[in-house]
Amino acid sequence: MSDASELRREVCALHAYLPAHRLVAWTSGNLSGRAPGAKTMLIKPSGVMFEDLTPESLCEVDIETLEARGPYKVSSDTATHAYIYRHMPEVGGVVHTHSPYATAFAAVGREIPCFLTAMADEFGGPIPCGGFALIGGEEIGREVVRVLRGHRSPAVVMQNHGVFALGPTPRAALKAAVMCEDVARTSFLALQLGTPVPLAQEAIDKLHERYTTVYGQ
Repeated sequence: MSDASELRREVCALHAYLPAHRLVAWTSGNLSGRAPGAKTMLIKPSGVMFEDLTPESLCEVDIETLEARGPYKVSSDTATHAYIYRHMPEVGGVVHTHSPYATAFAAVGREIPCFLTAMADEFGGPIPCGGFALIGGEEIGREVVRVLRGHRSPAVVMQNHGVFALGPTPRAALKAAVMCEDVARTSFLALQLGTPVPLAQEAIDKLHERYTTVYGQ
């Protein structure tokens, strides 16, 4: 099987995790992927139910020209994903969701504060909030790149919109989206109980370094 076929199968299969983790509703949200150095990306077509998605129904899109191949219309977020890939060559996967707790922070234009060790591990501090931008063009992608380039967080909440999560692979981007919603939910609940105890920056730095250099296999 070719690398392109394998990526097509992987991107299709990973989409199933979005509704499974309650990160999306109906047909909203999407995931894209590209092979290292590739000039094209694979992305969910517009308005297709997640359970109806097949590897063959994914849209293949030139990240420079936005020319698409496939039987379906491309996602309305295609220009955003393509802009991110063009300007952040280290990125191999992008996930967009309207997951409820993280998007609640986006609705009030607030970053997700870093109250927990698990968040320091994954995000290296707060998850930033990007400015408002309209859907359909490169504006959102430009803002995502502006906020996340050089930032330790692989995710951003976009004001009045939702979550964009990035990774070196589609699976890594999906993990960032799942964990973003998880820590947003805990942070929201903590704020209802009272004033959360902040983590010291020194502790955040040490936790993030340990997690990214020592933890796991």
